[in-house]
Amino acid sequence: MSSKICDGRVVIVTGAGRGIGRAHALEFARQGAKVIVNDLGAENDGQGRSEGPAGEVVEEIRAMGGEAIVNGADVADFRAAGELVKTAIDTFGRLDVVVNNAGFVRDRMFLKTSEEEWDAIINVHLKGHFCISRHAAEYWRNESKAGNAVDARIINTSSGAGLQGSVGQANYSAAKGGIATLTLVQAAELGRYGVTANAIAPAARTRMTEAVFADMAAPDDDSFDENAPENISPLVVWLGSPESREITGRIFEVKGGIIGTSIGYHDGPIVDKGARWEPDEVGAAVKEVIDKSPEPQKVFGT
Repeated sequence: MSSKICDGRVVIVTGAGRGIGRAHALEFARQGAKVIVNDLGAENDGQGRSEGPAGEVVEEIRAMGGEAIVNGADVADFRAAGELVKTAIDTFGRLDVVVNNAGFVRDRMFLKTSEEEWDAIINVHLKGHFCISRHAAEYWRNESKAGNAVDARIINTSSGAGLQGSVGQANYSAAKGGIATLTLVQAAELGRYGVTANAIAPAARTRMTEAVFADMAAPDDDSFDENAPENISPLVVWLGSPESREITGRIFEVKGGIIGTSIGYHDGPIVDKGARWEPDEVGAAVKEVIDKSPEPQKVFGT
C-alpha cells in the first residue's frame, strides 16, 4: 500500500484554520493531496473575520513541500460556495473531495434560544454542508456525463449531539442531526455519478468543546492524548482516498483510538390492527411497541 493514499487528489476542507479542520488539512497534505484551506477565521461564536489561521495552515503545508491555497468564503453563502468549488478546479484542475467541517456554537437552553442564534447555527452547519456539496456534486455529475472517470467523496461532520441530542444545544443538535440524514440521501442519490458520502461524529478537544468539557485537557506527560483533534483525521483522510470507494452512507463515531459506526434509524416493533384505530385503543398499542423496543440513548447532559 502506498504511504501516500491521497496522492494527487484535490481536497476542500472547510473550517480548516483551527482544531479538527486544521488537522484534516495537514494530514491530507502529508498524504499527498492538494488542499484548499477554507476558513473565515471567526471567533467561536462565528463573529469576526481573519485569514490569519488559514494562512498559517497553508504555510505549514508548503513548508512540508505540499500544495495549498487559502480561501475565505462563507460556506453558508451559496454563490460564494460555488466560487470556492470553481477556485479549486481552476487552481488544481480538478476536485476529488469535499470535507464539510466548518462550524461554531451559540449554546443556549431551548427556552432561551433566540431566532438569530437558531438561524446562525442552522446556516453555518446544515446550510453550509448543503452549499459546498451541492456545487461539487454538480461538477462531478457533469464530469460523469461527459464520460470522465469520477471517484469523489463528500465527508460530512455530524456530532454525538446530532445523533442523540445535547442539553443546552438544541440548535446545534438539530443541525447536526440534519447533517446525518443529509448524508444518507447524498449517498443514495450520488452513487451513480461515482460519488460517495459519509459522515463522522467526532469527539475531540476544540474551541467548541474545551469551555464545556474540562476533562478534555491535554495530559501533562507523554501519554496518549485521546482528545487531540489529530486523532480524527486518519479516518477522514482514508475516507477521502480511493481505498474507500465501496463505503458510503455511513456515520462513523471517532475519538482517540476508537473508530465505530452509529447504528442510526431502524424500523422497530409494530402492532398492526389491520383497521383504523380508535383513540382509546392507541395507548395499549403504544405501550406494547415501547415495551418491545430498546431504551433510547440518553441525551448528553441528562
